[in-house]
Amino acid sequence: MIRKPEVFVIDDDEAVRQSLCWLMESADHPAKGYARADEYIADLPSGGSGCIVTDVRMPGISGIELLETLAARGTHLPVVVITAHGDVQMAVEAMKLGAIDFVEKPFEDKELLDVVERALIESERRLEVLSHDAELRQRFATLSPRERQVLDMILGGRPNRRVAQELGISEKTVEAHRAHIMDKIGATSFADLVTKAVQTEYSTKYSLGNPNQATEK
Repeated sequence: MIRKPEVFVIDDDEAVRQSLCWLMESADHPAKGYARADEYIADLPSGGSGCIVTDVRMPGISGIELLETLAARGTHLPVVVITAHGDVQMAVEAMKLGAIDFVEKPFEDKELLDVVERALIESERRLEVLSHDAELRQRFATLSPRERQVLDMILGGRPNRRVAQELGISEKTVEAHRAHIMDKIGATSFADLVTKAVQTEYSTKYSLGNPNQATEK
């Protein structure tokens, strides 16, 4: 059974929190309320799509500090900030920290629902990107030690002849390794291979660095 995107409402005012949860559920969006940001952080969900609707000024962890915490943990859920008129500058700061939008009080129900709908669409997009990146990382992880060496060197701009000389193998073997790498990664061109390597941060996650480490020929 596919889990529906959930809206996480964070507001220390119980009446407001319940009202927002009812509003979300009236639009067929499952909602869960939290009185404090630290309660949400302790219950931080993993995976799935959804969004966070939070007040910006709260006791304990503020909306700004919540955004900083979420960014540090790599949470992909979009955040919608609710702010009073006097907190607009704080809301702008929240946008700089990654909030997708802010809604100023008092607001119309439809206004907030429209923003939440956009946030949920963005959540689905981010989830697709994360899934694609995870698949790419798995592909890079399947490279053999020698293939990783060859990839390191060609990404560093070395031509096949230079790679062959430094590794003590033939150019044909280098060409064969390149072909296997392209096939494993699913790259359609060298430019595509470079793009995928940058996208997955291959050089920091999988690179062996020293071309003399592997002994496989």
